[in-house]
Amino acid sequence: MKTIGLIGGMSWESSAEYYRLLNELVRERLGGLHSARCVLYSVDFAEIERLQVAGQWEEAGEVLARAGKGVEAAGADLVLICTNTMHKVAEQVQAALSVPLLHLADATAEAVLRGGVRRVGLLGTAFTMEQDFYRERLASHGLDVLVPDAEGRALVHRVIYEELCLGVVHEESRVGYQNVIEDLVREGAEGVILGCTEIELLIGQEHSPVPVFPTTRLHAEAAVAAALDLNS
Repeated sequence: MKTIGLIGGMSWESSAEYYRLLNELVRERLGGLHSARCVLYSVDFAEIERLQVAGQWEEAGEVLARAGKGVEAAGADLVLICTNTMHKVAEQVQAALSVPLLHLADATAEAVLRGGVRRVGLLGTAFTMEQDFYRERLASHGLDVLVPDAEGRALVHRVIYEELCLGVVHEESRVGYQNVIEDLVREGAEGVILGCTEIELLIGQEHSPVPVFPTTRLHAEAAVAAALDLNS
């Protein structure tokens, strides 16, 4: 079994989900007392969020690159950035590593295509929904990506930073997300990507009329497959 390196803390709420999922998935596949071999570098999210808002992405990339070097030095054979938004600096992080970085958008796109979906809605932070780095990566796999309107994007972004990243789950916010999903479906979305790792704390398949694609779980599944060489 290979060792999985995790660049986490963005937020630690979702990093805890990564850790749980990785260990559950390894146990499901190997049985008994097996668990995942992994190392975690958890950054201070307040520092990262400040750099995001200031548009200082290169500086944020340097923080994550140092974290990546740390988990590689600790024995990681592959590395995950445990957040969708910070895949904006994925190339910068990969350039600092000599082991593979398993890109979250690639793992997600492959799952969407396996599900027979081509036109997909995307929920995430404003950075993820409005900038090109994530949508274009999905589109490179042949997906047609839809995002909410301005009001919907503002709602989704606010709930992530003001509630979910703090471990707060409100039913009112869940209803708001469901309304945004319904709007995307009316626009032709055949499925919805939960493109922020914290959204899975709020939205599950039971809350959507079309398939949802939970990126944290999909990333973890791809990492375990790579760690156990299940695709070889």
